[in-house]
Amino acid sequence: MNRIFGSNKAKPKPSLNDAIQSTDTRMGSIEVKVKKLDAELGVFKGQMAKMREGPGKAAVQQRALRVLKQKRMYENQLLQLQQQSYNMEQAAMTTENLKNTMATVDAMKVANKEMKKQYKGIDIDKIESIHYDMEDLIEQANDIQESLGRSYGVPDEVDEADLQAELDALGLEDEPIGENETPSYLQDSTALPDFVDSAPVEELGQANTPTAEVAR
Repeated sequence: MNRIFGSNKAKPKPSLNDAIQSTDTRMGSIEVKVKKLDAELGVFKGQMAKMREGPGKAAVQQRALRVLKQKRMYENQLLQLQQQSYNMEQAAMTTENLKNTMATVDAMKVANKEMKKQYKGIDIDKIESIHYDMEDLIEQANDIQESLGRSYGVPDEVDEADLQAELDALGLEDEPIGENETPSYLQDSTALPDFVDSAPVEELGQANTPTAEVAR
């Protein structure tokens, strides 16, 4: 049945990229023809340079003119196809840019909706309340630390004059100790005082022993 009446299915239309590829193929085939004609013209030019004026040279000139006309025709077609290909490439680039733009706009719309949903669940008053609660908690924590660091058994008000008198009584205001001096509480209890020049005699009997021997 399809062979007699044909099919109702329409063939898909070629896309812009398909048209560009087809045009580029045609341009390639025309460029090959132009190069072939250039080679023929070179041969004719060499022949005419060696020939004298006459019917033979005129025949070669006529053939060269026909080849030159074909070359000009193909060159004009090539220029038209190049312009068409350029226009289609521009259209394809513009279409691609529009697609990218639409994709970007769609993505921005989706992001905008998501952001609105997220912001609906945020209450600025609640956030401010949380800040106030945090400030109160920090202040309470500081009060607790201050309370734990409180000293016991120390009067709140101490008279500085009484403290100075107590320091004087303890002898803490004597002359300062020099660099090479040793504090009294670090000195050896068996060491000699500074005002003694020589060591004391150990026993009185031992000191008189030489005198007794002389008397004998």
